[in-house]
Amino acid sequence: MEKIINKKRYNSDTAEHIGHESYGFRNDFYAWEEDLYKTKKGQYFLVGSGGALTKYAISHGNNSTGGSEELHLLTKEEAIAWLQVNDNEALSKHFANIIEEG
Repeated sequence: MEKIINKKRYNSDTAEHIGHESYGFRNDFYAWEEDLYKTKKGQYFLVGSGGALTKYAISHGNNSTGGSEELHLLTKEEAIAWLQVNDNEALSKHFANIIEEG
């Protein structure tokens, strides 16, 4: 996915893929998928998509909804928080310098 925000291009094809999480099966109204990326300049962004009964649902009018795909910019702290919930392996790999022994 590619999106221009504030005159800057964010492209999942050219950014570094950091983490992934998904739920459900394709064509399921409850299915969703999210991927975390980092640009060469260090900006994190999340590409997510989902069915008609997910947070990615969009209205089509007449009480009808459908799925969509979105791109959202994240701060480094938001990216770390997302990884803590969704992809601990990627958190350990990409942020090993901030992980401490418990």
